[in-house]
Amino acid sequence: MYHVIADPPAGAPFPELYVRPTEFAAQMHALARAGYHAVTLDRVRAAWLGRARLPTGPIVVSFDNGYRTQYTRALPVLRRLGWVGVENIQLTGLPPAQGGLSTREVRALLSGGWELDTQGWSHANLVELDAAQLHLQVAVARKLLRRAYHVPVNWFCYPSGDYDAAVVAAVKAAGYVGATTVVPGWAHAGDDRYRLPRLRVVRGTTPQALIAQIADSAHDVFRPAAYGPRS
Repeated sequence: MYHVIADPPAGAPFPELYVRPTEFAAQMHALARAGYHAVTLDRVRAAWLGRARLPTGPIVVSFDNGYRTQYTRALPVLRRLGWVGVENIQLTGLPPAQGGLSTREVRALLSGGWELDTQGWSHANLVELDAAQLHLQVAVARKLLRRAYHVPVNWFCYPSGDYDAAVVAAVKAAGYVGATTVVPGWAHAGDDRYRLPRLRVVRGTTPQALIAQIADSAHDVFRPAAYGPRS
């Protein structure tokens, strides 16, 4: 899970979420040398359903919020490797003037084989919303993205990893086939598709440390008895 591929500006509220372009490139090339191959969530699901095959070492490289550097910095690196990414975009709150992706850039990602998914309308704390607000964030956002880009938008990404039973029910009702969290771990075919784990990559992570974190996260099994907010 990546956010901004750039150096953090002075006063950035979450500087750890800024990964330097050179760090990102080194990480991706190290993963490739280690035998990993980036795929989309849709391809993973198709393989789980017996409709497709995965390469050895399948890994999903996901990007949250829709920052422009995901197009300017991440796309060229993945393209050189023959890899694709997953873009978890939000519809509002990050216009191009503030470093967000433009419509043209989103289309360029899709032309490069990337998958478009969403964090909803505005990256809201979904567990605090009423039914109408939740419908806007989850269902309406998906409809607008499908209409604008003519792609399925099959997966939801819980903003900040916060969700509860009502949020999961709304995601299912909107037609998403699954959702991703911020809980570290490896995803398996038998897992709850609406609580798939991801590993956050932060600033200063060396390629060797990332490979070690991925390996270590194989043992991070998160199976609570009930849904609850996770951040």
